[in-house]
Amino acid sequence: MRLKSTRKWLVVVVLLLCLPAGALEWRTAWSASAQNPYPVGYPTGQPDLSFAFPDPAKGANDQSFRMVMAPTIWGEKVRIRFTNAFGVKPVTIDGAYIGLHRGSAAVVEGTNQPIRFGSSAKLTLQPGETAWSDAVDLPFVRRLSSDFLFGRKLAVSFHIAGESGLMTWHALGQNTSYISKPKAGVTGDDDGELSFPFGSYSWYFVDAVDMLAPSDTQVIACFGDSITDGEYSTLNGDDRWPDILARIANARFGNKVAVINAAISGNEVVGPVEHSAAKPYNGGPSAIDRIDRDLLSLSGVNAIIWLEGINDLRTGGKTAGQVEAGMRQVVDHVRRTRPGIRIFAATLVSSLDSTIEGYGTRELDAQRRILNDFIRTTDIFDGVIDFDSATFDPNTGKIKPEYGPDSAIGRAPDWLHPNRAGYLRMAEAVNLDQVLGLSAAK
Repeated sequence: MRLKSTRKWLVVVVLLLCLPAGALEWRTAWSASAQNPYPVGYPTGQPDLSFAFPDPAKGANDQSFRMVMAPTIWGEKVRIRFTNAFGVKPVTIDGAYIGLHRGSAAVVEGTNQPIRFGSSAKLTLQPGETAWSDAVDLPFVRRLSSDFLFGRKLAVSFHIAGESGLMTWHALGQNTSYISKPKAGVTGDDDGELSFPFGSYSWYFVDAVDMLAPSDTQVIACFGDSITDGEYSTLNGDDRWPDILARIANARFGNKVAVINAAISGNEVVGPVEHSAAKPYNGGPSAIDRIDRDLLSLSGVNAIIWLEGINDLRTGGKTAGQVEAGMRQVVDHVRRTRPGIRIFAATLVSSLDSTIEGYGTRELDAQRRILNDFIRTTDIFDGVIDFDSATFDPNTGKIKPEYGPDSAIGRAPDWLHPNRAGYLRMAEAVNLDQVLGLSAAK
């Protein structure tokens, strides 16, 4: 009897071992929306880049980049999306590597892995093109737990062959990445930092990172303008409100929820009417025009948190009704093309008495309140994130005073952008269960 019982258990064990593992799929773990050709945009505290890029029209010249970014989930395989969205000539990328960031421009020894493209070491992107790399194994992920890796950063290095012409970038990175000298050649295989003397608080030629993850991994995409992009947050602190939300999600769900940032500083819902490499706009293309490339093309997006509209009311001179119409257009497009995505609108925080011209008037504040009333009462969204109530000071009509002073480079409050304390409060105001579909919408 004991022998038969043992045989039965052996059969069960063998059958369990033969069962297919859980399905793995690509999930976007980090993003930075392509914005403009360098140097058009709104970087913060940008170092002097005249030595790295003496002529912006010629762009990079036989030099290497080391872009540093923090994925919000980890997997044993990764792929990178390279972009020439706002280039005017073909760009050839080679000498590409990816490794675990050590500090400054250094990579942890032994982690730097070559990146290939259709089994080739070289990728040529035509103007307007983007392309994913091949999958790259990350052996160190197998050795380290996701708890240890969360908050650690990747270093994506690559070489631009010849002159790039106009460089596609994301201006407000709030994190330091690194650039070699012009004509320095391929240096991405160097683990050290001496080959990358120049720093920049922006990202170039890379707009997304995917990890191979279990199919039930959720991706929350945060869509909007500078308040989501992180203006007034700490440089290299990763404390924009989406970053903080990612840490809250990780503490609750572990390596099962990615929170990505698809914002552009200065972005608008409706404007500008025209945007191109030849006619760039600081805030990039409108939400209407960029929703497909910057969000719906990303891998595995389950939910969107959308905070936007204040720049339309000021810079674009639009009314709340025009912004509402643009929001309805975007939501309708998402519902038709990706009906499973949950869409959450966030109320606009106050900009009353802002020191930035055109944002601080009572007329704009009246339009902001009208738009917020629409967001709170319409049935087109799956729910509302009330950032306005979370940050509002009823005594002044502005954001609370402790949310004003700049956490990045010590500027006085501009009464438009919350600081680190304000972003903490905003992240805290997100009903994560609702966004993840774990509880009913309010």
